[in-house]
Amino acid sequence: MKVTLISIPVRDQEKAAKFYTEILGFVKKKDIPMEGGNRWLTLVSKEAPEGPELLLEPAPLHFEPSKVYQDALMESGIPYTQFDVDSVDAEYERLTGLGVKFSIKPTEMGEVKFAVFNDTCGNNIQLVEELYK
Repeated sequence: MKVTLISIPVRDQEKAAKFYTEILGFVKKKDIPMEGGNRWLTLVSKEAPEGPELLLEPAPLHFEPSKVYQDALMESGIPYTQFDVDSVDAEYERLTGLGVKFSIKPTEMGEVKFAVFNDTCGNNIQLVEELYK
């Protein structure tokens, strides 16, 4: 068994696609039109093009419990998911230079350094760097 797809709820797939590709650097893998103006829109990491796909899921638009859950996580400052990076400091500098807003600046905690940013699509996302590999 292995992970092949990870879903992130977004309220605007086009806005999310732009942020995740142009700002974060993911690459589109699939973009299949679905009914209701939705898309099966997946992205992959440039570093792992055959790795797990990230589905930009429009669930909050069609399923109220998803919207409530997403809002509750955002309001409490809890990240929806995390992305591992080689250097949290370097990503923080790169992303803040592109206008990304961080609620938690790079912070060391035990054997990791992390930071949390707003993906502009309704989610907090955590960046994590393992300090002692």
